[in-house]
Amino acid sequence: MKIALLTGASSGLGRMFAEKIHIVFPEIEEIWCVARRLDRLEEIKREVTDVKIVPVCADITNEDERQAIFDRVKREKAEISLLINNAGCGFHGALDSSNIEEQERCIRLNVLAMTLLTRSALDYMPKGARILTTSSIASFVPNANMAVYSASKAYATFFSRALNEELSSSRRSATAVCPAPMNTEFLTVGHVKGNSKTFERLPYCDVEKVALGALKAAKLRKAVYTPRAFYKFYRFITRFLPDGLLIKMAKT
Repeated sequence: MKIALLTGASSGLGRMFAEKIHIVFPEIEEIWCVARRLDRLEEIKREVTDVKIVPVCADITNEDERQAIFDRVKREKAEISLLINNAGCGFHGALDSSNIEEQERCIRLNVLAMTLLTRSALDYMPKGARILTTSSIASFVPNANMAVYSASKAYATFFSRALNEELSSSRRSATAVCPAPMNTEFLTVGHVKGNSKTFERLPYCDVEKVALGALKAAKLRKAVYTPRAFYKFYRFITRFLPDGLLIKMAKT
Protein backbone atom coordinates (compact mmCIF):
# COMPACT_ATOMS: atom_id res chain seq x y z
CA MET A 1 0.00 0.00 0.00
CA LYS A 2 1.41 3.37 -1.04
CA ILE A 3 0.77 6.17 1.40
CA ALA A 4 1.60 9.81 1.91
CA LEU A 5 2.54 10.77 5.47
CA LEU A 6 1.60 14.40 6.03
CA THR A 7 2.37 16.24 9.28
CA GLY A 8 0.80 19.55 10.28
CA ALA A 9 -2.25 18.54 8.29
CA SER A 10 -5.01 20.24 10.27
CA SER A 11 -4.91 23.74 8.75
CA GLY A 12 -3.27 26.14 6.32
CA LEU A 13 -0.76 24.71 3.88
CA GLY A 14 -1.02 21.24 5.42
CA ARG A 15 -4.76 21.14 4.81
CA MET A 16 -4.19 22.26 1.23
CA PHE A 17 -1.58 19.55 0.69
CA ALA A 18 -4.18 16.98 1.78
CA GLU A 19 -6.58 18.30 -0.84
CA LYS A 20 -4.05 18.41 -3.71
CA ILE A 21 -1.80 15.34 -3.30
CA HIS A 22 -4.01 13.15 -5.48
CA ILE A 23 -3.66 15.56 -8.42
CA VAL A 24 0.14 15.28 -8.60
CA PHE A 25 0.57 11.81 -7.07
CA PRO A 26 -2.46 9.77 -8.22
CA GLU A 27 -0.67 6.56 -7.26
CA ILE A 28 -1.00 7.41 -3.56
CA GLU A 29 -3.68 5.15 -2.05
CA GLU A 30 -3.99 6.76 1.38
CA ILE A 31 -2.96 10.04 2.98
CA TRP A 32 -2.14 9.68 6.65
CA CYS A 33 -2.86 13.14 8.04
CA VAL A 34 -0.98 13.78 11.29
CA ALA A 35 -1.89 16.57 13.71
CA ARG A 36 -2.91 17.14 17.32
CA ARG A 37 -6.48 18.28 16.57
CA LEU A 38 -8.53 15.18 15.77
CA ASP A 39 -11.68 17.18 15.01
CA ARG A 40 -9.87 19.01 12.20
CA LEU A 41 -8.56 15.72 10.80
CA GLU A 42 -12.03 14.20 10.84
CA GLU A 43 -13.28 17.26 8.95
CA ILE A 44 -10.64 16.72 6.27
CA LYS A 45 -11.65 13.07 6.02
CA ARG A 46 -15.27 14.09 5.39
CA GLU A 47 -14.43 16.77 2.83
CA VAL A 48 -11.60 15.20 0.81
CA THR A 49 -13.13 12.35 -1.17
CA ASP A 50 -10.70 11.89 -4.07
CA VAL A 51 -8.37 9.75 -1.95
CA LYS A 52 -8.67 7.92 1.36
CA ILE A 53 -7.77 10.16 4.32
CA VAL A 54 -6.53 8.42 7.48
CA PRO A 55 -6.59 10.71 10.54
CA VAL A 56 -3.60 10.19 12.85
CA CYS A 57 -3.89 12.19 16.06
CA ALA A 58 -0.35 12.68 17.35
CA ASP A 59 2.11 15.27 18.60
CA ILE A 60 5.30 14.52 16.69
CA THR A 61 7.43 16.21 19.37
CA ASN A 62 6.43 13.34 21.66
CA GLU A 63 8.74 10.34 21.14
CA ASP A 64 6.12 7.72 22.04
CA GLU A 65 3.47 9.23 19.79
CA ARG A 66 5.96 9.56 16.96
CA GLN A 67 7.01 5.93 17.36
CA ALA A 68 3.36 4.83 17.37
CA ILE A 69 2.99 6.22 13.85
CA PHE A 70 5.76 4.00 12.53
CA ASP A 71 4.57 0.99 14.52
CA ARG A 72 1.32 1.38 12.60
CA VAL A 73 3.15 1.82 9.28
CA LYS A 74 4.99 -1.45 9.94
CA ARG A 75 1.87 -3.25 11.14
CA GLU A 76 -0.11 -2.27 8.05
CA LYS A 77 2.85 -2.99 5.72
CA ALA A 78 2.62 0.48 4.22
CA GLU A 79 5.19 2.11 1.95
CA ILE A 80 5.73 5.82 2.48
CA SER A 81 5.90 7.05 -1.11
CA LEU A 82 5.61 10.68 -0.04
CA LEU A 83 6.60 12.27 3.26
CA ILE A 84 5.54 15.88 3.80
CA ASN A 85 7.18 17.54 6.79
CA ASN A 86 4.75 20.41 7.18
CA ALA A 87 4.35 20.63 10.96
CA GLY A 88 6.02 23.76 12.26
CA CYS A 89 5.63 26.93 14.25
CA GLY A 90 7.28 30.31 14.72
CA PHE A 91 6.83 33.34 16.95
CA HIS A 92 7.39 37.01 16.31
CA GLY A 93 9.19 39.21 18.80
CA ALA A 94 12.60 40.04 20.21
CA LEU A 95 14.21 37.09 21.95
CA ASP A 96 14.82 38.91 25.26
CA SER A 97 11.08 39.50 25.72
CA SER A 98 9.80 36.29 24.16
CA ASN A 99 8.07 33.32 25.77
CA ILE A 100 10.80 30.73 26.30
CA GLU A 101 8.34 27.84 26.10
CA GLU A 102 7.20 28.99 22.67
CA GLN A 103 10.77 29.28 21.44
CA GLU A 104 11.60 25.83 22.81
CA ARG A 105 8.61 24.35 20.99
CA CYS A 106 9.76 26.02 17.77
CA ILE A 107 13.14 24.29 18.02
CA ARG A 108 11.70 20.94 19.07
CA LEU A 109 9.09 20.90 16.30
CA ASN A 110 10.89 22.58 13.40
CA VAL A 111 14.28 20.94 13.98
CA LEU A 112 14.36 17.93 16.28
CA ALA A 113 10.99 16.30 15.60
CA MET A 114 11.26 16.90 11.85
CA THR A 115 14.72 15.32 11.75
CA LEU A 116 13.83 12.29 13.84
CA LEU A 117 10.57 11.70 12.00
CA THR A 118 12.38 11.87 8.65
CA ARG A 119 14.98 9.38 9.84
CA SER A 120 12.30 6.91 10.94
CA ALA A 121 10.30 7.38 7.74
CA LEU A 122 13.31 6.57 5.55
CA ASP A 123 13.18 2.97 6.76
CA TYR A 124 9.78 2.65 5.04
CA MET A 125 10.47 4.72 1.89
CA PRO A 126 11.09 2.69 -1.28
CA LYS A 127 13.11 3.70 -4.32
CA GLY A 128 11.49 6.67 -6.03
CA ALA A 129 9.95 8.04 -2.83
CA ARG A 130 9.89 11.79 -2.21
CA ILE A 131 10.28 13.99 0.85
CA LEU A 132 8.84 17.51 0.88
CA THR A 133 9.77 19.79 3.78
CA THR A 134 8.08 23.12 4.42
CA SER A 135 10.72 25.74 5.04
CA SER A 136 10.44 29.49 4.41
CA ILE A 137 11.99 32.51 2.73
CA ALA A 138 13.16 33.20 6.30
CA SER A 139 15.75 30.49 5.71
CA PHE A 140 17.64 32.68 3.22
CA VAL A 141 18.60 35.46 5.67
CA PRO A 142 18.59 35.73 9.50
CA ASN A 143 15.38 37.53 10.51
CA ALA A 144 15.69 39.86 13.50
CA ASN A 145 12.59 39.58 15.72
CA MET A 146 12.10 36.03 14.46
CA ALA A 147 15.60 34.80 15.24
CA VAL A 148 14.70 31.29 16.39
CA TYR A 149 12.20 30.72 13.59
CA SER A 150 14.53 31.85 10.80
CA ALA A 151 17.38 29.79 12.26
CA SER A 152 15.13 26.71 12.43
CA LYS A 153 14.07 27.18 8.82
CA ALA A 154 17.68 27.64 7.69
CA TYR A 155 18.25 24.24 9.28
CA ALA A 156 15.26 22.81 7.42
CA THR A 157 16.45 24.08 4.04
CA PHE A 158 20.06 22.98 4.49
CA PHE A 159 18.96 19.62 5.91
CA SER A 160 16.67 18.99 2.95
CA ARG A 161 19.24 20.02 0.34
CA ALA A 162 21.93 17.81 1.87
CA LEU A 163 19.49 14.92 2.21
CA ASN A 164 18.52 15.27 -1.44
CA GLU A 165 22.12 14.61 -2.42
CA GLU A 166 22.44 11.68 -0.01
CA LEU A 167 19.31 10.01 -1.39
CA SER A 168 20.10 10.39 -5.07
CA SER A 169 21.74 6.99 -5.36
CA SER A 170 18.52 5.31 -4.20
CA ARG A 171 16.38 7.39 -6.59
CA ARG A 172 14.69 9.03 -3.62
CA SER A 173 14.64 12.81 -3.27
CA ALA A 174 14.09 15.68 -0.84
CA THR A 175 12.61 19.07 -1.71
CA ALA A 176 12.49 22.19 0.47
CA VAL A 177 9.57 24.51 -0.23
CA CYS A 178 10.35 28.10 0.79
CA PRO A 179 7.18 30.19 0.64
CA ALA A 180 6.58 33.77 1.74
CA PRO A 181 3.75 34.81 4.10
CA MET A 182 0.37 33.23 3.43
CA ASN A 183 -3.02 33.95 4.96
CA THR A 184 -2.99 31.07 7.44
CA GLU A 185 -3.27 30.56 11.21
CA PHE A 186 0.50 30.97 11.45
CA LEU A 187 0.19 34.76 11.41
CA THR A 188 -2.16 34.84 14.38
CA VAL A 189 -0.71 32.02 16.46
CA GLY A 190 2.81 33.33 15.88
CA HIS A 191 1.96 36.88 17.06
CA VAL A 192 2.82 38.25 13.62
CA LYS A 193 -0.48 39.82 12.64
CA GLY A 194 -0.58 43.46 13.70
CA ASN A 195 2.98 43.39 15.06
CA SER A 196 5.12 43.49 11.92
CA LYS A 197 5.15 46.26 9.32
CA THR A 198 7.40 44.09 7.15
CA PHE A 199 4.75 41.38 6.92
CA GLU A 200 2.13 43.99 6.08
CA ARG A 201 4.18 45.25 3.11
CA LEU A 202 5.21 41.92 1.61
CA PRO A 203 3.25 40.37 -1.28
CA TYR A 204 1.52 37.25 0.02
CA CYS A 205 1.54 33.81 -1.54
CA ASP A 206 -1.63 31.92 -2.42
CA VAL A 207 -1.88 28.74 -0.34
CA GLU A 208 -3.37 26.63 -3.12
CA LYS A 209 -0.71 27.70 -5.63
CA VAL A 210 2.07 27.02 -3.11
CA ALA A 211 0.75 23.54 -2.37
CA LEU A 212 0.41 22.57 -6.04
CA GLY A 213 3.74 24.13 -6.98
CA ALA A 214 5.55 22.39 -4.13
CA LEU A 215 4.04 19.00 -4.98
CA LYS A 216 4.99 19.41 -8.64
CA ALA A 217 8.54 20.38 -7.61
CA ALA A 218 8.75 17.25 -5.47
CA LYS A 219 7.49 15.17 -8.38
CA LEU A 220 10.33 16.61 -10.49
CA ARG A 221 12.82 15.99 -7.66
CA LYS A 222 13.82 19.65 -7.38
CA ALA A 223 15.98 20.49 -4.38
CA VAL A 224 14.31 23.84 -3.58
CA TYR A 225 11.02 25.41 -4.61
CA THR A 226 10.33 29.12 -4.07
CA PRO A 227 6.97 30.47 -5.31
CA ARG A 228 6.48 33.83 -7.02
CA ALA A 229 9.03 35.70 -9.13
CA PHE A 230 9.52 38.33 -6.41
CA TYR A 231 10.79 35.74 -3.93
CA LYS A 232 12.81 33.85 -6.53
CA PHE A 233 14.65 37.13 -7.12
CA TYR A 234 15.01 37.66 -3.35
CA ARG A 235 16.58 34.23 -3.00
CA PHE A 236 18.94 35.06 -5.88
CA ILE A 237 20.17 38.40 -4.51
CA THR A 238 20.83 36.98 -1.03
CA ARG A 239 23.81 35.18 -2.57
CA PHE A 240 25.52 38.45 -3.44
CA LEU A 241 24.51 41.28 -1.09
CA PRO A 242 26.44 41.83 2.18
CA ASP A 243 25.07 39.98 5.21
CA GLY A 244 24.81 43.15 7.29
CA LEU A 245 22.57 44.81 4.71
CA LEU A 246 20.44 41.69 4.22
CA ILE A 247 19.81 41.30 7.95
CA LYS A 248 18.59 44.89 8.18
CA MET A 249 16.39 44.38 5.10
CA ALA A 250 14.89 41.16 6.51
CA LYS A 251 14.09 42.54 9.97
CA THR A 252 10.50 41.71 10.81
